[in-house]
Formats: sequence, C-alpha cells, structure tokens
Amino acid sequence: MLKEKLIQYINEQSRNELKVFKEEKEYLTKHHLTDFPIVEIEPEQRFSDAYIERCDKASEDLIRNESASFLTQPLVYLYKHKNEFVYVESKWFDFVNVDAVSIELDDVFGTYDVMLGLKLQKKYSLKLRTFLEHHLHGEKANYDFMFNQQEGLWDLNFALNAVDGFDENMTIGEGLQMIYRLLFQLTEAMEEN
Repeated sequence: MLKEKLIQYINEQSRNELKVFKEEKEYLTKHHLTDFPIVEIEPEQRFSDAYIERCDKASEDLIRNESASFLTQPLVYLYKHKNEFVYVESKWFDFVNVDAVSIELDDVFGTYDVMLGLKLQKKYSLKLRTFLEHHLHGEKANYDFMFNQQEGLWDLNFALNAVDGFDENMTIGEGLQMIYRLLFQLTEAMEEN
C-alpha cells in the first residue's frame, strides 16, 4: 500500500534530491527506501494545490470553489458558518487511500466532524477499530465506520477534536494536516503484520 506508493513517488522525482513532507520522510528513513538526500517540505505546502469546495450542508450544493488561501481561515470558520462543510481533494490523500475529506461542525455535539471514504478491504475491520480506539482521545472521541459494499470502501467519520494536538484556534489547513497525519499512521498500521 504505502510502501509501493512512496517507491513510485521516489521514481517520479529528481535524482538529485527527494522533496517530501515529514510523514513521508520518517517512513522512507525508517524503511530505508532511498539513498537520495531528502529535503523536507514545509507542512503548509501539502495542500497548496488541493481542490477545495465550500458546500451547503442541507442541499450539498456548491457555495464556492476556494483557492488554497482559504485554508488559512481559522477552523472556527465552520463554527461561524454552521450551514457549510468544506470538501477537499488532494493528490496526497491518494497515498493514504482516500479520495477526499469533508469537514463540518456537528450541530448536536459541537465537534468538528471529518468524513471520508477509506479504500481498505473489509478484512481490516478489527485493525481499523483498534487503531481508532488507540489514536482518538478524550470525551469527544466518537467515531463510526461502516463498510460500503457498493463502493468497496469504509465510510469513516470521526471528531477532529479527538485527535492529539487539536486546537480550535488552528487553521483549516492545520486541521487537514492533522487528518492526513492520522490517516498516514492508519495506513502504516494496516501495512504492519
């Protein structure tokens, strides 16, 4: 899964140096996957070319396409615009077997809910549950997942508030980085054993 995707990524890069983010750098180093010098890219650059939509929660209609500068908005933007959700597609989500991520404020619990489709076989159910139980913390550590037979993926929802390092004052971009980090760790955990 992850190993194959990173090897392919390495093969597509310049032979002089390899530019990656922290998560990929740690993985490449841990698994001795490259001899090239590794240059770490600043984390806020990860979603600089992402496709971003703001949508109406009730109708799912597009309100507006946004540029990457929208990701500098504070996460509380969603608290102030409770009728909206943010939908993000990025090439980086492919590394962690996800097409896209949506974030919205849960009207009932007041948590920042993350919704995504995780391309992972059904047989990983127990490992997925165990991972989520160990990596989501606090009283807001709610999550749910269900295997979608038609799509062949897991519909996964969890509260961003339950991820280590969560701060309501962070930007939407920093929230996406936290989500990516968690999904990267999840993908790595599914690879092991």
